[in-house]
Amino acid sequence: MDAPPVEETAVNIFNVPNLLSISRILAVPVFVILMLDPSPARALAAGIVFSLASATDWLDGYLARKWGQVTKIGKLLDPVADKILITAALVTLVEIRSDVVASWIAIVIIGRELAVSGLRSIAAAEGVVIPAENMGKFKVAAQILAVVSLLLDYYLDQDWLRNLGRVSLWIAMVLAVVSSISYFKSYWKKLH
Repeated sequence: MDAPPVEETAVNIFNVPNLLSISRILAVPVFVILMLDPSPARALAAGIVFSLASATDWLDGYLARKWGQVTKIGKLLDPVADKILITAALVTLVEIRSDVVASWIAIVIIGRELAVSGLRSIAAAEGVVIPAENMGKFKVAAQILAVVSLLLDYYLDQDWLRNLGRVSLWIAMVLAVVSSISYFKSYWKKLH
């Protein structure tokens, strides 16, 4: 369960958890630049950047809770950083791996992210908190596995990596749809 946000000052806005979220946002242009002109070596480098950035997603939240550094700006930065990173990765994969990543799958996943973010904003304005669910966490794990697998496949050209990426992406898409329905049901119950 998230700790309540601490009162924000110039000192605690730039705490380690928030800097990790910012680093995730800053990793996106590096990832995109590497994939503008993809080669196996650049795909490997992009996979490393993506993996490190994805690891900060877990680490920033963990440290914020452990150190009592949960801030309002951190609660904004963390999900925004996640969505920017996964959107950049999916759009890039549609471009370079259209044989594996269909654009409609990317649209479903990205659309879900926008819809749930909008729902959470509306709920927050009404004083309703919609906490993250385990299904959403499994979706994120499936997305990360899909992206890393497909980038490694671009580097190594291995059927098992391509298949792992394809299956993980389908799992991520199904979990995206199911979890979004769950979030909307949760919001509806809290309203009534």
